[in-house]
Amino acid sequence: MTTAIGAVMTERIIAGRLQDQRLTGGVLRYPEDHAQLDSLSAVPAGELIEILAGLISSLAKNDGVDAIGVALPGIIRHGVVEDSPNLPQIKGMRIEEDLASALSDRGISARVHAANDADAIAAGVAATRGQLDKLVRVWTIGNGIGYGRWPYVEGVWEGGHVVVTLDPKERYCGCGGVGHLEGIVGYRAMRMRFLDLEPEEVFAQARKGDARCREFVELWHRALAAATASFIHLAGPGRFFFTGHNVHFLELPLLRTHLETMVRMSPLQSFSLEVLPIDDETPLIGAGVSALRALTK
Repeated sequence: MTTAIGAVMTERIIAGRLQDQRLTGGVLRYPEDHAQLDSLSAVPAGELIEILAGLISSLAKNDGVDAIGVALPGIIRHGVVEDSPNLPQIKGMRIEEDLASALSDRGISARVHAANDADAIAAGVAATRGQLDKLVRVWTIGNGIGYGRWPYVEGVWEGGHVVVTLDPKERYCGCGGVGHLEGIVGYRAMRMRFLDLEPEEVFAQARKGDARCREFVELWHRALAAATASFIHLAGPGRFFFTGHNVHFLELPLLRTHLETMVRMSPLQSFSLEVLPIDDETPLIGAGVSALRALTK
């Protein structure tokens, strides 16, 4: 029996205990109030580490834990947060080393493994569906756009910053780059583009036939299709999952229509598209599974 603890730090922190890749017991959350989402951006980096360590130690129960996995937004490589636009205070943090030190002070010595939050969702999907031997890719659609891949291979994989247009006016991405997927599909970018309408209103007006809004909804889906097509051409077909707080904007038939115009080589056309409901369990399981897999490397 393998035991791991998974933790995810995005809009809030959640943590859970896994046995044999299954979540056991309840999920711990900080803050507990759902209305306080995005409050972590104001918490100092050192305090975030202490909060994480406190939740994990509550789950360790003074018995054997094989590995501890933590998933975060941004570029996470070799245990270092190289960049994290959504949690800028953790940029440069040696997350594995710092968390391991805080846990050691609490008598916990299990190895810590850090991963990108979208990669954790992909790992969780693979684990819960018994597909750890298959290629799984996930788009997370929210304020930013994440791209997750299982199994993990070395690389940056910032799929939200794939260039999907050469229009020099497309400057809405939070990183400042021109023509990025996130600059069209991301929630923040949509709010900047439509100063007179909220994104929900844009999609609602499009359904009512408003020409300006319908034109943007087409662009939104074409952009996501273009990024997906790029990864199909790089790594092959397979299943793509879509999740995140704003996945309700997605019209799968429309996405597929655009994607089929972009992927024309017959060996690459065996792809499938599926929307995932939002839940806490999948990324937690993925964080734990990724940590356990890292032990074998």
